Amino acid sequence: MMANQKHYKYTLSSNNGLLSSEQRDSFEINGYIVIKHLINETLLDRFKQRFSDICEDKINRGGITVMKDVSLAKRNQETISKEFSINKIQDILWDDVFEQYFLHPTLLDYVQCVTGNNIMAMHSMLINKPPDTGSMTSRHPMHQDLHYFAFRPADRIVAAWTAMQTVTRANGCLFVLPGSHVNPGKLLPHEYPKWKGGVNKGFHGIEGYDQYQKEYLNMEPGDTVLFHSLLIHGSGPNMSNETRKAISCHFASCECQYIDVTGTSQQNIASEVREIARNRGFEDMDFKDFWKFRSRLVRGLKMHL
Repeated sequence: MMANQKHYKYTLSSNNGLLSSEQRDSFEINGYIVIKHLINETLLDRFKQRFSDICEDKINRGGITVMKDVSLAKRNQETISKEFSINKIQDILWDDVFEQYFLHPTLLDYVQCVTGNNIMAMHSMLINKPPDTGSMTSRHPMHQDLHYFAFRPADRIVAAWTAMQTVTRANGCLFVLPGSHVNPGKLLPHEYPKWKGGVNKGFHGIEGYDQYQKEYLNMEPGDTVLFHSLLIHGSGPNMSNETRKAISCHFASCECQYIDVTGTSQQNIASEVREIARNRGFEDMDFKDFWKFRSRLVRGLKMHL
């Protein structure tokens, strides 16, 4: 199995006195760790209310990007609530309420174990996985987050994903392939999967790993998983009657540097991002500029990113 890969050195930046030897080994060997009850439910309730206010157009969205599930976007919007039709909001780093997550001192203490002392928040989102319509569009294909990023090294990038409610296989919890950050240990080609019901915008995925054992991450409100940017992961469909909410951010060391992805397997996502930027009036924005525009310093000193 992937999780049995032997490691000869730690890639974690430091321990900071937070991680037990078991947690540190788990991150190195499996590519992820779960921190129980990291975010309190009072704060999660504020996030839920803020999301609802955004869905109902009660506040100015500013630069927040609102996305809809492909199968719900085609339906009569009068038959479903706005909150059910929106499956994700992105670029929420600068929001007065949501920033309490990205600046959360204890969360950043754990992130710092991977990134080091100087931390940039690079990609922010609140995921509102809708009940599946029967088309299976609420699932997320297996992928590696590094596919979306124009900066390196991979070992200094970490995702934080916090359950905002009880998350189970029934409502589409995350699943991971333990050890896949070291085996294959490289960025794989990603494409849109050819799913019958269609695929949500930006949901690129990989093929050839269906035979590997998945670990399903059942989580309680406030539980937070931290995982490596090369870890293969995804999520199943939401077969419940309610949306499934989580808040997430990808953090990177300020010492990471931007790279040119021209001619690589990331060319497809870079082209897609440029097209989105053009549609929003940013004619000359390239893949690197895209990440510079949507990132925020959250701890320490700003360097290359």
